[in-house]
Amino acid sequence: MESDKYFDLNRDFYKTKFEKSLDYKAYMNSSKDTERARWQSVYDLVVLTDPQKKLLGSFSRKMNVLCMSGAWCGDCVKQGPIFQRITEASSVIDLRFLDRDSNPDLRDRLRILGGTRVPVVIFLSEDFFECGKYGDRTLSTYRRMAVERIGPACSTGIVPPAEEELAAVTQDWVDIFERIQLMLRLAPMLRERYGD
Repeated sequence: MESDKYFDLNRDFYKTKFEKSLDYKAYMNSSKDTERARWQSVYDLVVLTDPQKKLLGSFSRKMNVLCMSGAWCGDCVKQGPIFQRITEASSVIDLRFLDRDSNPDLRDRLRILGGTRVPVVIFLSEDFFECGKYGDRTLSTYRRMAVERIGPACSTGIVPPAEEELAAVTQDWVDIFERIQLMLRLAPMLRERYGD
């Protein structure tokens, strides 16, 4: 029986959190005007390439994507709009947001290096099995930070990222979404379920 062979101890927790989460528009509407304006300025700059759109449009397995975020956070300002653009390019991605500070139980489960960083993105199957979690910054961002030696200061998100940086971070995230989609596409449980 499928349920005996495949299970995730966190399934019910993530499913409950997902059901209480907000889509992008509702999350933006729940934030302050200044925060919403910063996110919008980055959203307006995010451009997916035609190959990225084609790739994302080819996804066939449902992906539930839960982002623990803070509308005030500079890293969230830079990446949340990317997640939304990726979601808009695929019919099988269901992206939701939860505020870090309003969800201490989730916040404490998703600590990175012991800290409560954001954004943290949890990729879940259609059954709410965890496929992966990523945060708080992508490899391109960490590489840039290392070169610039900017230290531990948190970006405010007031100034939108440069076009080249935004494109690199967008590609980092497209690669992560693709990795999870391939994991789901090749999962024995799902292949058996859908006969493919």
